[in-house]
Amino acid sequence: MKSNDDRSAYEKAAETGNDPRVVPIRLEGPVPEAGAIPYPDYSETDQETWRILYRRQMELLPGRACEEYLEGLGMMKFPADRIPALKDAGKVLSRATGWQLARIPGLLHEKDFFAFLARRVFPSTDYIRPRHELDYTPAPDMFHDLFGHTPMITLPAFADFYQRIGQVALKAEGKNRRRIERFYWFTVEFGLIRTSAGMRIYGNGILSSFTEVQHSLTDAVEVRRFDPAEIVEQDYDVWHLQPLLYAIDSFEQLADGFDSWARGERLL
Repeated sequence: MKSNDDRSAYEKAAETGNDPRVVPIRLEGPVPEAGAIPYPDYSETDQETWRILYRRQMELLPGRACEEYLEGLGMMKFPADRIPALKDAGKVLSRATGWQLARIPGLLHEKDFFAFLARRVFPSTDYIRPRHELDYTPAPDMFHDLFGHTPMITLPAFADFYQRIGQVALKAEGKNRRRIERFYWFTVEFGLIRTSAGMRIYGNGILSSFTEVQHSLTDAVEVRRFDPAEIVEQDYDVWHLQPLLYAIDSFEQLADGFDSWARGERLL
C-alpha cells in the first residue's frame, strides 16, 4: 500500500494507545555511551529470557541468515548464558568499524535516532522483552538491538552505509524523512539478499525474531526486487508479520541505490 501520510509507522501505531513502548521518545539530554554504560541488575527471569532467545535464534539462522551476518555474529561473541554488557559489545564494534554504542531508554524519535547513526553510534536499549513476547515484540528491546543489529555493523561497507543513512536523514525534511524511514525499514530492518545459495536474510528485525525468520522465506511473503524509488513510497505496519519484502543482489547495490536516490533528492 502506498502512503500519502507523513506520520511514521510508529507514530500511527502509538495512536492506538495499546502500547506506550511504541511511542517515540525525544531525548532531553546526553545518554551513557561506550565505557560509561552501566550493567543493569537483571533478574534471573531476564537472564533466562536471553538464554531462550539466543538458543532459538542460533538454531534457526544457519541456512537462513546471510554469511556476512553470521560472520559478524561470530565476531560479537555474545555469551549464550547471560545478557551481554553494552559496553563490551561496543568495544567489538569500535575495533571492527569505529562504531560505538549508547544506552537509550526506549524507541527514539527519528531525529535523535539518525543523529546517533550520523556519528557512528548505535543507540541500544538495555532492557529485554517480557516472556510472553518471546516470539515477537513490536517495540525494540536489547535482544533486537544487540543480536539483530550489531553483527552487521562489524561489516565495514555496511557500517559506512549505515552512517550515511543517518547523515542523509538529518538533512531530510517532511516527506523525505518518512521516505528514508521506509527505506530503512525495508532494508536494514527487513531486508533479504539473493545469494548463490538462495535467498538469505540480512534485515535485523527479521534476524532477531523467531517468528519472522520462519515467515520471511516462505510463500506467504511477496518478495520484490530492490527498487529505492518504490521502497521509499511503500507503507508498512509494525503490528503484523511482514507480507512484503524487498531483496537486494548485493550490499554494493544497496549502498549505491540509496546514494543514487539521495543525490536525486539533493540530500547528498
